[in-house]
This record gives sequence, C-alpha cells and structure tokens, in this order.
Amino acid sequence: MEEMLKEASNFYEDEYSDSVLYAFLSRGEKDPKLKEEFLRLSQIESSHAKFWYDFLVRRKIVPKKVKISKFKLFYVKFLRKLLGPGTMVSLLEMGENSAIQKYFKFLTKYKLNDEEKKIVSSIILDELEHERFFYESKKRFHVEHVRDFVLGMNDGLVELLGAVTGLSAVYLYNPKIVGISGLIVGVAGALSMGIGAFISVRSQRQVNESVRQRLEVLFKVSPERAKEELMTKLLESGMPKNIATEVAEKLSSNENAIINLLVQGGEENEIRSAIYTGLAYLTGVAFPVVPYFLASSSLIALPFSILLAGTALALVATAISILSGISIRKKIGEMVTTGLGAAFLSYLFGRLMESIFHISTL
Repeated sequence: MEEMLKEASNFYEDEYSDSVLYAFLSRGEKDPKLKEEFLRLSQIESSHAKFWYDFLVRRKIVPKKVKISKFKLFYVKFLRKLLGPGTMVSLLEMGENSAIQKYFKFLTKYKLNDEEKKIVSSIILDELEHERFFYESKKRFHVEHVRDFVLGMNDGLVELLGAVTGLSAVYLYNPKIVGISGLIVGVAGALSMGIGAFISVRSQRQVNESVRQRLEVLFKVSPERAKEELMTKLLESGMPKNIATEVAEKLSSNENAIINLLVQGGEENEIRSAIYTGLAYLTGVAFPVVPYFLASSSLIALPFSILLAGTALALVATAISILSGISIRKKIGEMVTTGLGAAFLSYLFGRLMESIFHISTL
C-alpha cells in the first residue's frame, strides 16, 4: 500500500510538472501547430494530475505542493532555442514513453477499483496518443536522427577522450602531436561512421525498393498471391487467423495498403543520415581535442580535456534526464563514470606503451 501511494504521488508530481512545462513551451512557441498542441497537452496533463490528486485524497493522503524548478524551465527554454523544435520534440517523446511503461506497470501491479482501472487505462491511451504526435512532429522537423546524433556525439567524446588521454601519457611535452593525432583519428572516425550510415540507409532503401517493385508485379499478375503474402505476414505478427483473414480480404483491392504493410523500414535520406552521424561524431571530438592545441604541455592540457569532455557528457545526460523523467544524478554518474573510466584505462595503456618503447625519447 505504501509503495502504491508513493508511486501515485510521483505520478501526481510528474503530471503537474508536465502540465506547467507544456504551458511554458506553448507560451514561447512560434510554430502555430506546436503552440496549439503544447497547450492541448498541458490541459490533458492537468486533468491527469487532478485524477492522481483525488486518488491520493481518497486514501487520506494530502499531496504536497509541487514546486516547479526554475532551472528546469530555463534549461528547456535554452534547449528549445539552441537545438530547435525538432530536437525538443524528440526529447519530450522519451518522457512520454517512460510514462507509458510506468502507468502500465502500476495498472497491472496494484488492486484498483473498476473506475480507477478505466481512468488509468485512459491515461495510458492519452500518453500513447502524445507519443504518436511527437513521432509525427519528428518526421515533420526531420529529426529522425536526433538520438543518433546524441549517441554519435557520445561516441566521439568517449573514444577521442580515451585516445588523447592515452597519447598524452606518451607525448608529455608535445601536446600538439596529441592534438593533431586526435584530430586525425576523429576525422577518420567521423568519415567511417558517416560512410557506414550512408551505406546502411541506402542499402535498406534499395532492399525496400526491390521488394516494392516485386510486389507491384505480383499484384498485377496475381492479386490472390499478394493477398496470401499479406495473410502470412499478419499471422507471423501474432494476429489471430480469423482477424488476419478479414483484414487481408478488406485490403485485397488496395494495392498501396498491402505494399506499405509488407515493405519494412522508413524512407530515410542516406545523405542526411551520413551528415548527421559524421557531424555528431566530430562534435564529440572537439571537446577533448581542443585543449591540446592551446596548452604548452600535455600535462596541462589533460585536465582541461577531461573537464570539457566530462562537462559535455554531463550536459547530454542532463538534457535526457530532465525531459525523460530519469534521475539526473544517476544518468550523469552513469555517462561521466563510463567515459572517464575509459579515459583512465587508456592513460594506463599509454604509460605502458611508453615504458616499453620509450617513444617520447625517440
């Protein structure tokens, strides 16, 4: 019972905070469609908060007054201006997905009356609808690569921090060699990741196009065979046979609908994907490498490199945490610890190579 009430209190605080957040975003949004949608979401989240408030009051618990962090609002406003509406929408989507999982767990774990089950189910449907809106908005703003950008930047940060930290243990008094070497490795890594993304997306698009052309021919030659393929696909997805038969029958005359169901994957642009991935990696590279071009020795550059990389990792972790309901401290600790841990091991390996080959004296 105590655990249930604690979770309900957290839901109330989250929904109330989200209502204020969406209202805040609505007031500062210039895009009319987003402005209207943020206001609508604020009203829906407010109704959810009222349900959880009443839920607690019925159990003799008076919820605490929710304090909205001014830092959070400032940070959201900063991210909106810095990264644009697309990235903001993508980050908000993470929060909606997190809420869906939490509500479903609550619904199936605790004993609720019929009315409460009905409302919690309705809240889950609302959150799913929010996620759909964010998904459609992401396509509209071409931000299908936002998460890839964050991950690519993280890769660049961690890999290059490790590389320059290891090299600084070898070239203690020649920081420019460390910086140039790191930059070469970073550019090569960015090109490799960009080319990899280009080939991957193009290959998927070519496979989709080949399957689409095959189905178009099949539909013209034998509509019945095309319907059989749709039936097979629906049954493989776990759909009951009677429903699959009915769906296939109703769609049998709609060529485009059948093809869209059978062809897997989106229509991503391979050039955009390559650019996003490569730039993400390079962005991560810049933080740990720049100090080596400015300092007089690697010993001086190293702490600044670690500080910049650690700060960048913390900012990325904070952005994800604030808008997705994850503990900021936990996420920052996770990302910074793993990144700096890799750098420490690289430094030890660099010292080992120096002790074996005496490179700095060559």
